[in-house]
Amino acid sequence: MADGVALVDEDRAAREERGLVYPFGAPPGAGNAVEIAPDVLWMRLAMPIALNHINVYAVRDGEGWSLVDTGLDLQGSREEWERLLAGSLGGAPVTRVICTHMHPDHIGLAGWLCDRFAAPLVMTRLEYVTARMLVADTGRSAPEDGAVFYRRAGWDDAQVEGYRSGFGQFGRWVSPMPSSFLRMQEGDRLSIGGREWRVVTGQGHSPEHACLWRESDGLVLGGDQILPKISSNVSVWPTEPDADPLGDWLESLERMRSVFPDEVLVLPSHGEPFRGVQARLDALIRGHVTALKRLERTLRTPSRAVDVFPALFARPVGDGVRGMATGESLAHLNYLLRRGRAARSRDADGVDWWTAIRQGPRA
Repeated sequence: MADGVALVDEDRAAREERGLVYPFGAPPGAGNAVEIAPDVLWMRLAMPIALNHINVYAVRDGEGWSLVDTGLDLQGSREEWERLLAGSLGGAPVTRVICTHMHPDHIGLAGWLCDRFAAPLVMTRLEYVTARMLVADTGRSAPEDGAVFYRRAGWDDAQVEGYRSGFGQFGRWVSPMPSSFLRMQEGDRLSIGGREWRVVTGQGHSPEHACLWRESDGLVLGGDQILPKISSNVSVWPTEPDADPLGDWLESLERMRSVFPDEVLVLPSHGEPFRGVQARLDALIRGHVTALKRLERTLRTPSRAVDVFPALFARPVGDGVRGMATGESLAHLNYLLRRGRAARSRDADGVDWWTAIRQGPRA
C-alpha cells in the first residue's frame, strides 16, 4: 500500500459521517480541475490500489501555481499532470511544491515536478528527513530488527519472509527526491499569491504532518489529518517499536478541535471537500476510544498483536494489509501499555503477549 488509510469499516465510517456537509458535486475527472475557492483548484489523480485516488490542489501564486501534494510516481500520473499543466493550469509555471507529509501518494512526483520547474520543495523537517531515509532503503536487505519485530507480533515464518522480500518498496513509488527543501513548521505563515496560509501540524499518521489554513476565507488543506469518510492509519513500525503514535494522534486531534472553527471548508487528500470539521474530529477521536474499549475486553485473554485484529477492524485482514494492521494493533497496544492499562510479556519463542490490567472506572 502507498498510504495508510484503507483498514476501515465503511459502514462505521458512514455512521461517523453525520454532521458533515459536502458543498460540491462530483469530483473532477482525469485531467480536469474544479475551482473550489478563489485561486484554488481541486484535482484528482488515480491510484492503482484499494485507495483509488488522491486529491491534489493548485493555489494561484502570482503568474504561476503552488501545488499541494503530487500523487504516486507512475507513468499514468505523469500523463495526468501533463494534461493538467497544459489545460486547467494554463501552461503557467509551478512556483513551489508543497507536500503535507511523506507518504508516497503525497511526495511521489515531487522531485519530478521540482526538477521540471526548478521549483523548491516545501515540507516540514521530519517529513522530509523520514522520506529521504525510506527512499534510501531501496535495494537494501531487510534488517533483522524488522524480522524480530514481526515475530514478536505473532507473524509466522512465511509472513516474516514476505516482509523480507517486500522490504524497500517505498522508493518504487517515489521519483528522486530534491536534495534540499524549504522548511515549514507549526505556526508558520506561508504567503501564496499575496494571501497567508497558517501551518498547523499534527502527529501520529506521520511524524510532522502539515495542514495549511487560509484564515481569511476559512480554507483548510487537510492532507490525511482530517479525512471525511475514512480514518488514517496510525501505526508502530520496526524503526521505533515502543512508539506511541496513537497518543500523538489523539493529542493532535484534540488540539485541532481548539484551533479550527467549525465553519472552515476542509480540502482533504481523499474523499470530497466538506464542512463540519468539529463533528469529524469528534468522530475520529470517538472511533479510537471505542476501539480501545473493545481491545481491553479482548485482552482479558492474553493475546498477540495479530490476535486483536477483530477488535480493531471489521474486515478480515489479508496479506496485502497485514503490515499496516499489525502496526495499528501495536499502536493501540502501546497506548494502553504507556497508560498502565495493559501489560506485555515475552515468551521463550520471543513472542509478545498482551493482557489488560483491570482498573476502576475511568473518566
